Amino acid sequence: MFGSKIKQLREELRLPQRVVASALELDTPMYSRIELGRRTAKRQQIPIIAKVLKYNETELAALWLADKIVAAIGEEKELAGKAFKVVEQKIKIVYDNSR
Repeated sequence: MFGSKIKQLREELRLPQRVVASALELDTPMYSRIELGRRTAKRQQIPIIAKVLKYNETELAALWLADKIVAAIGEEKELAGKAFKVVEQKIKIVYDNSR
């Protein structure tokens, strides 16, 4: 999801991969692997990517996190729904306690 989105945004801006790679201080092949979903971007790279691609940082971060969640679920598809309910409850508890 994250890789596809940043590729789409980059192409809409007609930027070559090397421009984004340079901003991230990566070589172009390494950045290409991020777009292809073969490598995960680091969390601290998201603001840089968002700035270069002129896109909302929070939206990109949400896609990045969603990819990490999907990767963590892996083959446990039958348990995913149940796990999401547990996580939702935990987040609600943490949020309610932080008020």
